[in-house]
Amino acid sequence: MLRRQVIASLSALGALATVPFSAPVMAQDRKRLVLGQSAPLSGPSAQLGLQMQAGARLFFDAQNAAGGINGTTIELRSMDDGYEPERCKANTEKLIADDVFALFGYVGTPTSLAALPLVNQAKIPFFAPLTGAESLRDPMSPWVFHIRASYYDETALIVKQLTHLGLMRISVFHQNDAYGKAGLDGVTRAMKPLGIQPVGISTVERNSVDVAKAVKELVQTGSPPEAIVMVGAYKACAAFIRAARKAGYGGVFYNVSFVGTQALLDELGPEAMGVVVSQVMPYPFGSGIGVVGEYQAAATKAGQKFNYTAMEGYIAAKVISEAIRRMARPTREGLVAALEGMSAYNVGGFNVGFRPNKHIGSSFVELSMLTSDGRVKR
Repeated sequence: MLRRQVIASLSALGALATVPFSAPVMAQDRKRLVLGQSAPLSGPSAQLGLQMQAGARLFFDAQNAAGGINGTTIELRSMDDGYEPERCKANTEKLIADDVFALFGYVGTPTSLAALPLVNQAKIPFFAPLTGAESLRDPMSPWVFHIRASYYDETALIVKQLTHLGLMRISVFHQNDAYGKAGLDGVTRAMKPLGIQPVGISTVERNSVDVAKAVKELVQTGSPPEAIVMVGAYKACAAFIRAARKAGYGGVFYNVSFVGTQALLDELGPEAMGVVVSQVMPYPFGSGIGVVGEYQAAATKAGQKFNYTAMEGYIAAKVISEAIRRMARPTREGLVAALEGMSAYNVGGFNVGFRPNKHIGSSFVELSMLTSDGRVKR
């Protein structure tokens, strides 16, 4: 009964190591720039990396086919890290040793954090990691640039909507690592001014779907929560949702964007009905204008399904390409200066802005709801 009531209410309200490195100059052929990416291209979180990569390549490939940026083409060199920090660290060491121009589109908090010391030591731009963790934003690195809102932004909106619905008994299911901790911190931070705190907290290990303990701790209690905020990747979150519903849970599930919306839909099938996901990129479905229309046309031509993660890769590719076009000097410092000069860049209906003291390009967040027939509603 609770589940039906909450879903009805939501529908009515709508979507409220040390690496030696020489001076950071571009040692590549000026007619080709190589961007290095470490992402999960295999394993339980592979769809996140594959979709981010696919969206970026849609833009880069079309741009290269049209002659590149003033004759300079962009190569995206991707390496698989399986969403494991040590593999990401090794990949980053290899990419830096290979003298790639910049690092681009990394996927995940624990992996990006493993790369961060290498980024700062090598003084190499680290652009558009798919993570909203505060630990990659504060303190600000002069080499790291974000095009997405933070997990603090996402969880603040989630808590705001839940409490506006009168749902005050909120639990948190999170991945047991830096990503999950970032999401949990965001939820508790948003709840504190309201005088409430999570009624339950439980975890799942990264790249695991062993959720039995979490279901028992959060759902099979005398007074289960009205809502569960989930901070994990799609396979674990799908496993938890299925198991919780099988155990009789009738409350609602909210996920942050990193879950991977399309991948979660694919995992759940009809059981996706009523699941809410916060989003930090423009809605990639329906009638598209501006950058959404550009992305849709490119994805359709390539035979790809529209999804939020690929949309993020496409936007990231477009923004860094514009910065490369604006570079006064073809060096890493020149790329940083160009990015910092993009104080109000309209990507095509989605605004990104950087300054020398501000490397967080967007704070856009909205909520979406999944349906039983595989759609995403705003």
